Amino acid sequence: MELKIKKVDPEIPLPKYQHGKEDAGMDLRAAEKAFLDSREYKLIKTGIKVAIPHGYAGFIYPRSGLALKKGVTVLNADGVIDPGYRGEIGVILINHGQEGFEVQKYDRIAQFILHPVSRVEWQKVQDLTESERGTGGFGHSGRK
Repeated sequence: MELKIKKVDPEIPLPKYQHGKEDAGMDLRAAEKAFLDSREYKLIKTGIKVAIPHGYAGFIYPRSGLALKKGVTVLNADGVIDPGYRGEIGVILINHGQEGFEVQKYDRIAQFILHPVSRVEWQKVQDLTESERGTGGFGHSGRK
């Protein structure tokens, strides 16, 4: 599938799959420098805009290595980019680590994955069909 992309920052590399067809997500890069103190979060610009087709949405996911090694992740994971949005993509990073974290321009900070999405229309009913689970939730099954 082809996706239209516009560079806001002409120097920023296009998102790409690091391992070709083996990766699900394309790495997004920072288009600016930033510093995140421990427990601090900031919006980091990526220097790109995309035109997502109707029936799809773009999702921003954390990079596992960044989370494991530095405690830095995407605050609103999964971040959703609607098909009608045409602004610059931003990533809200949060530093859960004990030390400050410096974002350098061009650092890989998150992943972008395009997913198909379904639209629903609500159908009001008096009752829902029964299920084995019923209304149990939030850990109701406990440990076995």
